[in-house]
Amino acid sequence: MEIGVPVNNDLELRISEAFCVFDTHGDKYIDTRNVGNVLRFMGCVPTEEEVNDIIAATESIEYPGESQLPKFMAHVSQLLMNNHMEPASAEKLFAAFQVLDPENKKYLTKDYFEKLMSEEGEPFTEEELADMWPVAIDPITGNIPYTFYINQLKHKGTIYEVAAAVKEQVEHAQAEQGRKK
Repeated sequence: MEIGVPVNNDLELRISEAFCVFDTHGDKYIDTRNVGNVLRFMGCVPTEEEVNDIIAATESIEYPGESQLPKFMAHVSQLLMNNHMEPASAEKLFAAFQVLDPENKKYLTKDYFEKLMSEEGEPFTEEELADMWPVAIDPITGNIPYTFYINQLKHKGTIYEVAAAVKEQVEHAQAEQGRKK
């Protein structure tokens, strides 16, 4: 994929590739309303406050309402290397589901889960719920077997693994430079 901006490492490459999915004009700008979508596409779990902070930090002065790739890439790289917006571990998710399932049925009903997700904590929108259902719901029972759902969410490596490797490389390079002085 042609990015069109300097990329220094695999983390920046992944951020820029996700950004470009939402760059409908190919001009290295996205509507700030898509910042949360880019982050979630990468596997991040930002709060609305974190999304708003990233918008504030990366919004173009020349084009209000737009975030430009180089600024976004630099800012988000730092956040990811410091584990911001990292999703919960499979163990924490399982423990949370167990609290919601006191009868230990190993599943939640769609209605119950929808009520929780739309009314508690930071509520999901109708669109977010609609995006979640195909992954969460067992098409045969219509329920959410949460062990399976957690495995679906955790089946691939994360951008945080890439961020940790890049952070280690940066720290190593900085240490090497410090020894040469």
